[in-house]
Amino acid sequence: MIEIRNVTKRFGSLVAVNDLSLEIGAGEVFGFIGPNGAGKSTTMKILACLLAPDAGTAKVGGLDVTSDGDRIRQILGYMPDFLGVYDDLTVDEYLQFFAAAFRIHRRKRGQIIDSVLELTDLVEKKKAMVSSLSRGMQQRLGVARVLIHEPKVLLLDEPASGLDPRARIEMRSLLQELARMGKSLMVSSHILSELAEMCTTIGIIERGKLLYAGSIQEAYARTRPGEQIEVRLESPAAAGGANGSDTPADGAGDGNVIDPDVLERARAALEGDARVHAVAVVASPRAALQVSLVPGEHSHHFIIERLLGAGLRIAAFTPKEVRLEEAFLKLTTGALQ
Repeated sequence: MIEIRNVTKRFGSLVAVNDLSLEIGAGEVFGFIGPNGAGKSTTMKILACLLAPDAGTAKVGGLDVTSDGDRIRQILGYMPDFLGVYDDLTVDEYLQFFAAAFRIHRRKRGQIIDSVLELTDLVEKKKAMVSSLSRGMQQRLGVARVLIHEPKVLLLDEPASGLDPRARIEMRSLLQELARMGKSLMVSSHILSELAEMCTTIGIIERGKLLYAGSIQEAYARTRPGEQIEVRLESPAAAGGANGSDTPADGAGDGNVIDPDVLERARAALEGDARVHAVAVVASPRAALQVSLVPGEHSHHFIIERLLGAGLRIAAFTPKEVRLEEAFLKLTTGALQ
C-alpha cells in the first residue's frame, strides 16, 4: 500500500530524509521508530501529500504523492503528532464538520459518526464539548476523525504521546482493532514496548537515514543471534541445613550465594554440548548462569536434562526474551558514525 523509493527531503542545509526506500504491504502494522528529528514526521507528511519530496518517488495505493494528491486523500487518514481540535464545538459537531469536508452525503453522516464513536469508545461523549475531553479522549477523537471517510491506510504520528498509562492501553487496543479490520497502519512512537506488542514490521530511522526495515523477529535475530536462557542453581546446602537439619546453613538461603563447585559442574555439563554457544555467570540481580544457544537452536529441554544428570538442582529456568529497546540500541549504535 505504501511504496517509497530513494526519497530525499531537505530544509535548507538540513537533510530531513536521506535517500529513504521503504515498502509497507496491505494489512501491515508498521512501527516507525526514531528519536525526535529523525525524519519520521517528515516522511509521513510526504505520504499525506503535505510535503513534496526533493528527490525520489512515494506512492500510496499505487498513486503518486506529487500528482495524485486528491485521490490519495480519499484512501488515506493522517493524524499528526499535535492534533489541533476546535474547543468550541461538541464532539458530534466536530465530526460533522470533517464529514462535510470529505463530502460525505448528509444522510449518511449520522450513521458513520455513530460507527466511529463506537469504535473509539466515545459514544457517551457525543454531545460533550471538545474542550471538556481529557488528553486521551482527544487523541481517540483524532482517530475517529481520520476514520470518517473509511480510509484503507492510516498514518498515525505519535498517537500515544502525552497519554497516561490507562489512556495508552486504550489507544493500543484501538489500534489493534483497526489492524484486525484489515487497515494498513504506519505508527510512529517513542514507546517501543507498545510497538512491539502490536506491529508486524518496524523501521528504524535516525538523522533521516533508514537503518533497518523488516519484521520484529528479524530485528531480534540481528540483536541476539542465538536464544538465551537464565538458569539459577541451588547449592547443596540449600536443600537442607548442615548435618541433615531442616535449617539452611549460613548463606544458603541467600539467592546470590552459589557454591563455586556448583557453577563449575554446571559449566562442564553444558559447555560440552554442541547446541550451546556459551555459558556465562551473571551476578545481577541474582547469581545465575546465562546459557546462549547456537543460532537456529530452539530446544531448551536438553539443558535441564544435562544439569539434572550432573546431580545439580535447578531453582529457576527462564528463557530471556529480547526487548525492542535492546534491538533498537543494537541496530543504531555506531550506525551513522
